[in-house]
Amino acid sequence: MSEASARVLVRSAGMDDLPALAALFDGYRVFYGEPSDLARASAFLRQRLERGDSHLLLAVDGQGMALGFTQLYPLFTSVGTAPIELLNDLFVAPEARGWGVGRALLRKAAEDARARGAVRLELQTTVDNAVAQALYASEGWVRADGFIVFNKGL
Repeated sequence: MSEASARVLVRSAGMDDLPALAALFDGYRVFYGEPSDLARASAFLRQRLERGDSHLLLAVDGQGMALGFTQLYPLFTSVGTAPIELLNDLFVAPEARGWGVGRALLRKAAEDARARGAVRLELQTTVDNAVAQALYASEGWVRADGFIVFNKGL
């Protein structure tokens, strides 16, 4: 772990953070095989911030340099009759990996979701993302065996 990890601050992101967030979000999309499109990334995040329909967290170092982000969407569990949140996106800049940024983002996401009344966080990751899976497990996340996820394009 780097000395920089001791100075990682995770905070709610706002419109002033849009340029840094968009750059990270574009990197996230590229990681998942999408072509780089900074304008699209910026427009999407601007809309989320304006509508307030997601919760964006930004990790920064001691000098305010953006290191990573996470985005959560509010949902509900019908069976549990309670609010939950989907941790849909988590990304750490390649140069900041291994500094504890992802761990700090996960912890702040859980803290904030709990404060908003959520009873559970959910996430999905690719089956081959062993690094992320190890991080989630080390933070107490449990694999939801017994469920299959279906998608339908519209």
